[in-house]
Order: sequence, then structure tokens, then C-alpha cells
Amino acid sequence: MNTSNDTAELELKDIVTSNASFGPIEIEIISRRISEDYSRFSTLRELTSQLEHQENRTPATSVRLGVCQYFLGRYESACHTFVNADGGAIAFYYQGKCHIALKRYARAIESFESARTAGYDQNLCRLSVAEAKRLHGNFPGAMEILDNMFGPIEQTADYLFQRGATIAAIGNNRLEVVALYQRAIEINPTHAGALFGLAIENDRSGNDAVALDMYQRAANVFPANVGALLNLGILYEDRGDYLRAKRCYDRILESYPTHPRALLFRRDTMASMDESYDFDEHKKEEFIAQILKIPASQFELSVRSRNCLQKMGLVTLGDLTRISEQELLASKNFGETSLVEIKEMLANKGLSLGQFANQSAIVEEPIDLGTLGPDEQALLERPISELGLSVRARKCMTRLGLNTIGELVRKSGDDMLECKNFGVTSLNEVREKLTQLGLKLRGE
Repeated sequence: MNTSNDTAELELKDIVTSNASFGPIEIEIISRRISEDYSRFSTLRELTSQLEHQENRTPATSVRLGVCQYFLGRYESACHTFVNADGGAIAFYYQGKCHIALKRYARAIESFESARTAGYDQNLCRLSVAEAKRLHGNFPGAMEILDNMFGPIEQTADYLFQRGATIAAIGNNRLEVVALYQRAIEINPTHAGALFGLAIENDRSGNDAVALDMYQRAANVFPANVGALLNLGILYEDRGDYLRAKRCYDRILESYPTHPRALLFRRDTMASMDESYDFDEHKKEEFIAQILKIPASQFELSVRSRNCLQKMGLVTLGDLTRISEQELLASKNFGETSLVEIKEMLANKGLSLGQFANQSAIVEEPIDLGTLGPDEQALLERPISELGLSVRARKCMTRLGLNTIGELVRKSGDDMLECKNFGVTSLNEVREKLTQLGLKLRGE
């Protein structure tokens, strides 16, 4: 019998349904208990349903209900509930947080100002106003608030996160952003915003291991950032861990049943889980593919054999598996001795001449930059990172070995769709970004 779990369940029930005091401390306990064990989310949902069906709710009970609805992602319902609440500081503050979630930033600022007037923590209200301004695109307004906050608040995780997020939105000092997020996490290791922000910065820099750890830690905090769950799911997919990816998307859909990206990604993950994929055969194919890339020049061949291969443009072992004995012997100065030598070399790697004669090597036409103007050349030489693609699309670019926009436009839509975890949504995203630059994928 898990006594500690039973105690936590009873504590959660008591906070939500009793008539005892209900303030920031109790709200923090709700968040902490579900962060400790996400299965308690269903308990919160059941308790919230009980409150919703309670007749003649008191204004104080409406505050409890509104906060619980906020935790469940039912922001419109929460706003309606707060209208019938006690008109106190907590009701105004969480009404503001609901407005932020619904992207009603002007109304959010009004609610936070009302919360401040009603006695809610002055600094937290100011930080929330700064957040609303930042999310609304008013970066100078957000920074002005932060610049005029002094004293102990400057050393809190909330302040450091908001400052880091604002500087990140302005986009002029990544090192400072990372430093601010790291300081926030040192002060509060479970600060969801700072963890998510630091995960994104590492994800963009290709630090996958650190990004994964940060996304996992951010996802463990309740309520979790939807972006953290989405990106974590994508990283799990990249590792072939489809069950964990599905769990990430399921958590989003528990609160937002119609979330389009979560629905799409979950469908892709389920399709991957249902595939009867022979991993041993896949590994074998990957191994062979690596062998086929080995240059023939790495092997000890006679001068005559080496010269003949060079004249025929046969560079790798893969090239030799796509040509027949007759074709080799038809080459000038290539005789039986050289043929035996080549066949022995291939046999040592488990290959043979003509083994893949029905497959042609894929050779992409190089882009002739000489026919382009300076501006066009500069555009194609720009790194793909400047397109501002989503995490999933960026991962595909990495897997395809694409670094510049010029390399990208040499690919067709079908080429892109063959990439693991890259679907029509990501393809349309790439097309849209290229269209903004007046470019298209090959064949379009």
C-alpha cells in the first residue's frame, strides 16, 4: 500500500473541495502534487467535475473552480467562472493567465492590473504584464517594465526567465539569454519556462542530449508547456521511441482535444508504431550502405587496376557493384589479372561485381552559380537556419545533410517526404519559407 500516494491524493482532494483557505500556497501544492505523479491529473479532473456540478457555489468556491479549470486548460470556462467569483486578487490574476493563454493580451494586462490593485503580489503582477506585452510583440514595453524593477525580485527565477525570454524575442544576445535561463534554473530547478527556453536554445544549437534533458524536465512540471511536450515528442520520434512520443501528444490532447499539431504528430507516431518494420534488416542495409561509400583507393591495388578504375570514373566500392565484368574487361588495358584482383577486394567486403547493377548511383546536378547574379548567389549560399523552420523540419534538414538554401532547392518534394518523421505539414512549411524568398523545390 502506497501511503504517501494516498496522503497526496487526500491533500489534493482537501484543497480542491474543502472550505479551507485557498491561496498561492494551495495552488502551488496542486501543481507540485501533479508534477510528482501525473496520474493525479485524472483526480484533479474528477474533482473539478464535482465542483462544476455543485449547486449554489459560493464566490470562494468559484475561485477554486476557476483555478482548477485553468490547470485543465479550459481557459474560456475559467474566465466565465471567475466572473462569478469573489472579485479578489487570485481570481483577477488567474483570469489574466487565462487571457494570455487565449492570446487576449490587452485583457490580460487589465486583469493583472486589477489583481495588483486587489492586493496580489505587486512584482508578480508586473512580471505578468511584461509577459503579456512580450507575447503581444511589444518588446520595448516589456523591457521597460523589467528595467524598472529593482531589489530582491531581480534575483528570482521568474524575473530572470522573463528577462531572458524578452531578450530572446528581441534576438540580439543569445549568450545572455542562455545565462539568464541557467541562473533561473539554479534558483528554481523546476521553473518550466526557463527549462523550456534553455531546451530551445540547445535544440537550435544541435545539443540534442542537453535539449532532451531540458525538455524532459520542463514536461515534468505541471502545467507543462505545450511547446515542450511537442518538441519532446519529436525528439523521442527521432530516437524511435514512439511510445514516449505518443504519451507526450496524449498529454496535450487531454487538455486540448482538438490541438491540430498534437493530433497530426500522434497520428504519425501511431503509424510508425504499427509498421511491421524489420530493424535487423534495416541495420544490415545501413551497414552495407556505409561499405558502398568506401573509396577503392583505400585498398592495395596494382597500378594498372588503379589507373583503369580512375579512367572509368569508378571511385567507390558501390560504383564497382553497379558495373559488370564484361564492362570492366571492355576497358582498355583492363585484363583478367586486374579483374581477379578487383573481385577479391569486393569479396573481402561481402560484395561482388554487378551486385547492384540494376541500381544507378544518384548524382545531383550541381548548381551553376556562375549564371547567377551576386544577390542570387548570396541567397543560395545562406544557411538553412535562417529560414526559421520548426524543430521537426530542422531535424529533417540535418538528416538529409542539407546546410544551405541552395542545397535545399536541389531537393524535390518527394525527396523531402522520404525523410523520417517529415510529413506534408513540414513540407508545406518549407515551401512557404522558400516562396517568401522567391524560390521553389526542384520540379515545382
